[in-house]
Amino acid sequence: MSYETITYTVIDNVGHLRLNRPNGANAVSEAFARDLRDVMIEIEFDDTVRAVSVTAEGKVFCAGGDLKEFHSMGTDLAKHGAKLLGDFHTALYKMNRMAKPFVAGVRGAAGGAGLSLVGAFDLVVSGAGAKYTMAYTRAGMTPDGTSSYFIGRHIGLRRMLDLTLTNRVLDAETAESWGLVNRVVDDDDVDIATAELAAELAAGAPFAIGHAKQVIYNGFEHSLESAGEFEGVMITSAMATADGQEGIASFVEKRAPKWTGQ
Repeated sequence: MSYETITYTVIDNVGHLRLNRPNGANAVSEAFARDLRDVMIEIEFDDTVRAVSVTAEGKVFCAGGDLKEFHSMGTDLAKHGAKLLGDFHTALYKMNRMAKPFVAGVRGAAGGAGLSLVGAFDLVVSGAGAKYTMAYTRAGMTPDGTSSYFIGRHIGLRRMLDLTLTNRVLDAETAESWGLVNRVVDDDDVDIATAELAAELAAGAPFAIGHAKQVIYNGFEHSLESAGEFEGVMITSAMATADGQEGIASFVEKRAPKWTGQ
């Protein structure tokens, strides 16, 4: 499948998704939202993909919504926004619900919907020079891109309110200390560090890695008892797989496991 604003390839069980509209600061446009939705469907139904690396071409990871496109809509802006968000949010829902980890690598800046996008990834590698800002209220807008769900959980309610209401700009070090990103590397190393982390995840036990992601997210949404019950369902399901039995055997026998995806 061809895309207008991104590129996507699969190498050794890793999907490599790259935002590819550098002249437009990889902003979230109608075409971008559609491409992101379509590539998530592609990833969802490709059993060879066990983890996904997401990086960006150019100096900016994602500058947020495409305000030039929005401005051109005139009085049809709300209608345009509804269509765009239908695709954009669908893409993020699919990414979160897939039993496959997504690792983002951020260079330059992530603002507005770009920061919302960063918040939705499972793991984030940040360049040392990267900057993060919500920026919505500066443009007279309220947050979208599932930021109210993810970012508040990552950094806490008061910090989320601070970012949203004041448009405070975080540097990479602060973003890491707040829990917005997982690790910081040199800017020149972001792409390779992101791909290596995704490859490390793809090399693990597929059922365990993918469903461990689901167990963690589920635990945030449910009561103690419901979370515990879901954990029980998932771990006994893992025990029933060949990989689960192989993982235990290899640990006991003090050897490297041989994962088959079964």
